[in-house]
Amino acid sequence: MLDFEKPLFEIRNKIDSLKESQEKNDVDLSEEIEMLEASLERETEKVYTNLKPWDRVQLARLQERPTSLDYIPLIFDSFIELHGDRNFRDDPAMIGGIGYLNGQAVTIVGQQRGKDTKDNIYRNFGMAHPEGYRKALRLMKQAEKFNRPIITFIDTKGAYPGKAAEERGQSESIAKNLVEMAALTVPVISIVIGEGGSGGALGLGISNRVLMLENSTYSVISPEGASALLWKDSNLAKIAAETMKITAKDLQELNIADDVVAEPLGGAHHDVSTQAANIKAKFENHLAALSNLDEQALVQDRYEKFRNIGSFNE
Repeated sequence: MLDFEKPLFEIRNKIDSLKESQEKNDVDLSEEIEMLEASLERETEKVYTNLKPWDRVQLARLQERPTSLDYIPLIFDSFIELHGDRNFRDDPAMIGGIGYLNGQAVTIVGQQRGKDTKDNIYRNFGMAHPEGYRKALRLMKQAEKFNRPIITFIDTKGAYPGKAAEERGQSESIAKNLVEMAALTVPVISIVIGEGGSGGALGLGISNRVLMLENSTYSVISPEGASALLWKDSNLAKIAAETMKITAKDLQELNIADDVVAEPLGGAHHDVSTQAANIKAKFENHLAALSNLDEQALVQDRYEKFRNIGSFNE
């Protein structure tokens, strides 16, 4: 239960209590239950349609939030996962492979968080090592060779900052992805499904179209990190989240996100199938538009996108 959801849980508890009392004491409390259920419906809509940036940060971080591997089987057919960077090892925090979107072969790459403690340790909490980014680039270059569109799922707090990762060239691997992705001659679509943090997210984000789920975030640093740097107090994260403009709506206004994918009321974790269907529809629309561009036009389109990000006054 998140802080802003407490009023909803209180109403649900009252409803459950009345239902229990109705059964135990054999009394008719249906009228009171119906009133509370109507109140719950109104409050639910009110709460989730007026979320603050920090509320969306909390939703983006939920352990129950669907991951890349939750969405892929629901969106693509016959997905085959490919492994390894052909240099050091296979990084479980970065997954990728080939699947079909309405009969069209596509290459899919995504960051993968764990579903529980054991899985999170195996997946390194979705924070990829250099070999993860090198695996992603290998698959993207393979897609370019065979003229397959590329779809990337962004869902990470950031690239892993540990000693071993730095020794193996973490910064270089991400930087190379940025350069190589900018010049890819096939359509590239990225979607932020949870947290999109720093260069770790950008290493999959140099694309023709950047989509974001309604309750996802995309930023150069976490609100806690920003508040610690700016005000020397990480407890001011809520204020930082307000000023950083990290929500999907804010980033669409700044031309960073090209499209926002609606989520079911309460968040994607409440109805994964519906959420996957919404994402698939967006992929189909944007891929259809990009398929009309030739190789040079695709590269130019990507260049223009990043040149037009943000706004300023003189």
